[in-house]
Amino acid sequence: MRYTARMILHHRIPHDLSPRPLPGVQPLDMADWLIVDEVYAPQMAERLRLLEGCREAVVQLDPAALPAAQELLAMVVEQLSARSDFGLGEGRMLCPDGREVVLDDARPLETLGQLVQEDFCLLERRGEEAVLTGAVLCFPASWRLDEKFLRPLTGIHAPVEDYDAAIAARVQRLFDGVKPGRPLWRSNLLHYADPALHQPRSERARRVPVLPSEARYLRSERQSLVRLPESGAVVFSIHSYVCAA
Repeated sequence: MRYTARMILHHRIPHDLSPRPLPGVQPLDMADWLIVDEVYAPQMAERLRLLEGCREAVVQLDPAALPAAQELLAMVVEQLSARSDFGLGEGRMLCPDGREVVLDDARPLETLGQLVQEDFCLLERRGEEAVLTGAVLCFPASWRLDEKFLRPLTGIHAPVEDYDAAIAARVQRLFDGVKPGRPLWRSNLLHYADPALHQPRSERARRVPVLPSEARYLRSERQSLVRLPESGAVVFSIHSYVCAA
């Protein structure tokens, strides 16, 4: 079947989708953090298209967060170099789809966006809250990076009706409690009429409910929280699955 940017479907969503009480996190083995699945090649092709065609929409980095982004890149490269489906050369990484990616420490988030299917958001404690100081976000599910960049957790979740002061405090405690080497993960389940992975939506735009008859696709994000040991930043990573309902 000819590849199209709007039709990249998994065979199934591999994790348990049973509802869990908020925030619904559970422990994650670091060895299972980064996933390569059956749509690696087409998802990476879409990521490259977005990175080349609309970089400012999918990559943002506060200059002060560059050390944290570089630490994240080093951690990901270390993880990938221990795998059989990636190969590490002199300043380069050989990917499962045959591409070679230059490991550019000056552009760590762009480099990460070329290596793996995960999106990455960097959150650093500034004052009372964690703040989004950098991200490579190619596959947003109804939000826009430019509206969330450099905002604290409460500002990021302002459009969420149920995100009250009590939940905000619980989420901040959760971020504060993430330990190096002891990541956490959770998942969600979304119903979409459109299978496109890149679906930005302004928080000022009214969300139109999807009718059951039109919700032909299931979308699930496997969201992980990983603490970077040197900078102390928390990495919120997202692996996006889309399949036919």
